[in-house]
Amino acid sequence: MEEINLTEIAMVVVAALAGGLGFVRLNQPPIIGYILTGILLGPSGLAFIHSRDQVSVLAELGVLLLLFVVGMELSLRIFKKVWVVATLCTVLQILSSLAITLTLSNLFGWSAGLSLLLGFVASISSTAVVVKVMENIGELKSELGQLTIGILIAQDLAIVPMILILRNYGESWFSPVLVVKLIASIGLIVGLISYLSRRQRVRIPLTQMIAGHKDLTPLASLTFCFAAAAISGLIGLSAPYGAFLAGLVLGNTHERLAMIESTKPIQSILLMAFFLSIGLLLDVEFIWDNLTTVLNLLFVVTIGKTALNIGILRLLRLPWSQAFLIGVVLAQLGEFAFLMATISNETNIINDYGERLIIGLTVLSLAFSPVWLAIARRLRDVADTNSVGLKGIFSFLYGENVGIIKKFTKQYKHWFHKQAHHPAAVIDKINTLTPGDGDK
Repeated sequence: MEEINLTEIAMVVVAALAGGLGFVRLNQPPIIGYILTGILLGPSGLAFIHSRDQVSVLAELGVLLLLFVVGMELSLRIFKKVWVVATLCTVLQILSSLAITLTLSNLFGWSAGLSLLLGFVASISSTAVVVKVMENIGELKSELGQLTIGILIAQDLAIVPMILILRNYGESWFSPVLVVKLIASIGLIVGLISYLSRRQRVRIPLTQMIAGHKDLTPLASLTFCFAAAAISGLIGLSAPYGAFLAGLVLGNTHERLAMIESTKPIQSILLMAFFLSIGLLLDVEFIWDNLTTVLNLLFVVTIGKTALNIGILRLLRLPWSQAFLIGVVLAQLGEFAFLMATISNETNIINDYGERLIIGLTVLSLAFSPVWLAIARRLRDVADTNSVGLKGIFSFLYGENVGIIKKFTKQYKHWFHKQAHHPAAVIDKINTLTPGDGDK
């Protein structure tokens, strides 16, 4: 592993902070800024950092703490209200995505492993982006927002078995050992959630001992996280799985808020390192050389996910307006796609080309999501009319111009009839109109 001096570390942190702040000022998640900073400082940019190995340890710790905090912040109260629809939606998303990718594998010659990976990647959305967007449009605490958060929670829960499957992919793919691991991991999560949801708060001696000691609280939470991750890894499950379970348990103790507050700053720093490392992995030259392929995939993924999400939610009897907005909001790829792509490369499911393609596609999807979601805010108005007919499409595309056109054509209707065979006169009339003659 290459060494990096303190001066370089300081410069990297400053650059990452600037990138994150820039996107926060734009009301977007800072993760996009971290990724772009990694691109700028990495081999594709200024080559200030020559290898991902320089930040790989911090990046891996960032993954552990990401799942740890996700577990702590998981609201069982919200999830209990919407768990049926959220779980069914997530299961149908995963199954539909897998069905689509496995079908396409016959057309494009993809391997079973690649089809599996693409199905997993396509079914997961970005929690960080979606929460920020729902907050910006004032829907985070609404019934619609709670359902969206419930779906994200179900997706986060599904990440764990996905990672386990990808890590164990190979010759022993359908081995009894893997089946036992999957059943055990899913059963443990379901059982733990069921147990915790029936209790107000659980008592853990460790958390009670450090209660009121602010200096010891972050150390205790990290120790609990890493210990659970180590045990999970030793028994054949993934370390991130153990970190998630640790967070789930601590998130239901009396010291929950203190644990989250003390861990969040550390998680933010390590998570910055994780997304920075993703930027280092992004090969700009590769994207440029395969720009047509990447953009086509981005278009297909965005439109396809939107349509699939809407279809599933409508199948689950959600009103059109709700299904439409949630479907659009969940249309981007999630940050866990980076982790799954890296794991898949390590287990030879994909090669370096496949990893670079998925990373590039995910980065562009996250970067494009603010644009797509800004469009969605106008689409919501169309959805509220319960109509997607020609009128609704024109209203979305042209907005208030539709009213202007209506007024204009009504005012000059008879004149246009008389001049129907004199196009030159029509053009001259349009060119001489003032704002008072039809408002435009």
